[in-house]
Amino acid sequence: MSGLFDLAGKVAIVTGSSRGIGKASAEALADAGAKVVISSRKQDACDEVAAEINAKHGEGTALAVAASISDKEALQHLVDETRRVFGRVDVLVCNAASNPYYGPLEGIADDQFRKILDNNILSNHWLIQMVAPEMRARRDGSIVIISSIGGLRGSPVIGAYNVSKAADLQLARNYAVEFGPDNVRVNCIAPGLIKTDFARALWEDPERAKATNATTPLRRIGEPEEIAGAVVYLASRASAFMTGQAMVIDGGVTI
Repeated sequence: MSGLFDLAGKVAIVTGSSRGIGKASAEALADAGAKVVISSRKQDACDEVAAEINAKHGEGTALAVAASISDKEALQHLVDETRRVFGRVDVLVCNAASNPYYGPLEGIADDQFRKILDNNILSNHWLIQMVAPEMRARRDGSIVIISSIGGLRGSPVIGAYNVSKAADLQLARNYAVEFGPDNVRVNCIAPGLIKTDFARALWEDPERAKATNATTPLRRIGEPEEIAGAVVYLASRASAFMTGQAMVIDGGVTI
């Protein structure tokens, strides 16, 4: 059974991987045998995570390449540098996202809405365009988009973010149809509330956390490592017959 999750010889790019779900996912992919590329906006933060992984698994396991998801040229450099150092891209994990606006969708400014759509949808589309040709030529590859249960629900305070995450679900479905004949799989993970800096405002307040836990069947919020296992599954041979799907990992909130 362990062979189904073996990623030895594979190379994975993980965006937003200097902390939270991205970092946990990169660590789990390395644990499964993959070479991993750590990327976020700040090079020093990327270097720190790569150093931790290399210390555990050996020098050359992790590469740090800073890139802003809003900058197409920076993303192309990320992909190019991955190929230069590791020779290929087998797995892409689109984890980085942003949400600069908290409040009713009715009141969002155009520039805030565009930033959310650009960072959470368009950047994923760019990266997929950059890595898919070689995957399709090899007839092997896995693309994982970290969406959210927000893409399945409405919200009075993070509506624009939810719109972007719903679009990511469709992005995966559409690319799954296009790339399926070449054996390249595209899937989403839709986490619920996870204990990350990104969601700090939703779990750091004791009263809000208590109210959230009371309506969650597992009575707690998730940890980044509890999403990382699903990333390894979707990256590996264990999920070879799965594409265009959204894995909901939310402690039971959406049931």
